[in-house]
Amino acid sequence: MRALSSIEELDFTAAMPMTVAVESATDHALLQGTLAGDEDAFAELVGRYRNQITSYIYRMTNDYDGAIDLAQETFLRVYRAAGRYQTTHAFSTYIYRIATNLAISELRKRKRRRLVSLTGLMYSHDGEEAQDFNPPDENPLQDVSLVEAERRRVVKKAIGTLPERYRAPLVLRDVEGKSYDEIAAILRKSEGTVKSRINRARNLLRDKMRNYIQVV
Repeated sequence: MRALSSIEELDFTAAMPMTVAVESATDHALLQGTLAGDEDAFAELVGRYRNQITSYIYRMTNDYDGAIDLAQETFLRVYRAAGRYQTTHAFSTYIYRIATNLAISELRKRKRRRLVSLTGLMYSHDGEEAQDFNPPDENPLQDVSLVEAERRRVVKKAIGTLPERYRAPLVLRDVEGKSYDEIAAILRKSEGTVKSRINRARNLLRDKMRNYIQVV
């Protein structure tokens, strides 16, 4: 398999070429084709998962440009490690695991860089993590569409304040629609731990959103 020398060779933002030969192939077959040097097979894999992975990382990091870069890095790692891929789990589990690890690594880098403000901080009840969170304007919005848009904005920002160990399972379940067993495989945690963390994340979100819900 030819080694990629740079991320740009993935042509990530361009339309992925597709051929009839690989269109109906399974993910595993496409990865085998990639190992055999079939670049169309890898292009098909990228085409299948590019939007999902970019969207997922964006939900995790709240940074679209950064999400594109991390998605590129995800596919680059898949390409470079294609020979070590084990078929014991679905390919989707494998690629989401890589994307999750990259997103969490980025969140931790941000945390180390962040200068903690003396004001405007919101703490979780158990004191696990503090991050900036600006409460919504308490003036009521009259237009229903504006209320919904504002609600989505506040929910998105509130998700961004969750510790990563709660954020990842919540996004995988409530945004990506993954099953509990899929999330357990992606995060390498027990199903019980996954359910517990999702429940904890929802409770934290409910607490953070309480003032907003009272306003609207």
